[in-house]
Amino acid sequence: MLDDPVSIRALKRYLVEQEIIVQLPEVMENNKNAVKKVAVIGAGPAGLSCAYFLARLGYQPVIYESESRPGGMLTQAIPAYRLPREEIAREIRMIERIGVDINCDTKLGRDITLKQMREDGFDAVFLSPGAPIGSALGIPGEDADGVDDALTFLKHYNIRGNVRINRNVLVIGGGNAAIDAARTAVRLGADSVTIVYRRKRSQMPAYKEEVEEAIVEGVKLIDLTQPVEVVKTADGKVAGLKCLHMTLGDFDRQGRRRPVKESEDYFIIKGDQIITAIGQGIEKSVFDEVEGLEFNEKGYIKIDESTGRTSVDWLYAGGDTSSGPSSVVKAIHAGEAAAVGIDFDLNGEDHAFWREERINDTNFDPDLDPVPYPREKVPLIPAEKRRSNFDEVELPWTEAVALRQSSRCLRCDYGKPVIPREVIND
Repeated sequence: MLDDPVSIRALKRYLVEQEIIVQLPEVMENNKNAVKKVAVIGAGPAGLSCAYFLARLGYQPVIYESESRPGGMLTQAIPAYRLPREEIAREIRMIERIGVDINCDTKLGRDITLKQMREDGFDAVFLSPGAPIGSALGIPGEDADGVDDALTFLKHYNIRGNVRINRNVLVIGGGNAAIDAARTAVRLGADSVTIVYRRKRSQMPAYKEEVEEAIVEGVKLIDLTQPVEVVKTADGKVAGLKCLHMTLGDFDRQGRRRPVKESEDYFIIKGDQIITAIGQGIEKSVFDEVEGLEFNEKGYIKIDESTGRTSVDWLYAGGDTSSGPSSVVKAIHAGEAAAVGIDFDLNGEDHAFWREERINDTNFDPDLDPVPYPREKVPLIPAEKRRSNFDEVELPWTEAVALRQSSRCLRCDYGKPVIPREVIND
C-alpha cells in the first residue's frame, strides 16, 4: 500500500559478509548428554541443523550421509551460482568443530539399518534423507533416450562436475528445481532452453526473481501448456514434446485455479533433451523394517512439526522427508525443532537456551520520519558475463546502501539502527 518492503534477506546477507573469521556458537558442557547416542540420517540442511543444535546442548551426534560429501540439496541440487560451495564448506567445518561426527558414503538401507542402530543402543535417530526420487511424467514415450530427472541432472553436475547436455533442452515444471535445471543447462552450453509449465507464469512456485533472471539469461517460458507425450525418433531418442494448450478453470484445494485443456488441438515443441521437475518422493522401502511408522496422505513421514516426533517414540524426522520439497530455511527450522524435541524427550526438560528472550536496548525514535529512499535491488552480475560460468550471481550491498535500506523500516523496535542523517545521506 505504501511502498516495497524492507529487503531482510539482502540485509542479512550484508551482515554475514562482514564475518571474516567463523565464530563458534555457545556450547553447553553436559556429560550426561555426551554419553547418549543420537544419530542423524542425512547431511542436508535439516540433518546438519539438528546435529548443530544437539551439539550445542552437549550431545555428540553422528551423521550418516549416503553421498561422498555432506550438504544434501545444498550441494547436490542448488547450483553454485546461487549458493557458493566455499560458504557451505565453511559452515560444515564449524559444525564439525563443535562436536558433530559426519560419516559419508554410508547409506540407510545399504550400509546401515534403523533396526541395527536401535540394537546398537542409539537413544534417538533423526531421519532427514530428503526426497531424492523424482516423480514420473506418466505419459507415453518418457522412456526415451534423453529424458532426465532434474534432481539427477543437477546432482550429476554438482557432484561429478559433468553431465550430458544436448542442444535444445526442454524443462517440464515450474518449481525451483525446474529453474535451477534450466539455468544450469544454459551455463553448460545448450543452444536453447525452454521451460514448459501447465499453469500461468504468475502461479509458478519458483521464486519470482529466479524466474525473472532465467528469462534474462535466455531461457524461454511457455506457460499454459500440458505435455501429453514424448515424441521419439526412430532410434528411440527424444525429438520433442506433444502438448495441449491449457486454460484455467475452477480452484483446487491449494487455492490455485486448475488447468484444463483449451481444445483437442495438439502441437509439437521440438527438442532433443527433456528434463522433468514435477515432484519428488522419498525412498519408503528403507523404513519398512520399522513397525508403526506413519506417513501422511502425500507419502511423507508424518511428524509433530513443533518437535519432529514421529509415531515411533525413538524416531524423529524433518526436512523434505516429512514436508516434501520445500525451502532450505524450513528444513533448518525442522532440524532445530527436532533437536529440542529429542533433548526434551531424553531429559524431560527444555534446555534450548538460544530460544530465551533477551532484553533489547536498541534505541528507537517513533517520531522520526521515515526516510524517502525506495527499495534498492540486489546487484547482479550482468547476464552476458554469467551465462558461461557458475560464479555467484547476486552480490552484496555496500555499507552505505545497507545502512540506507535498514533505515527504511517504518516501525521496528528490534534492531533498528540509530544512524546519523549525514551518514545516510553520504
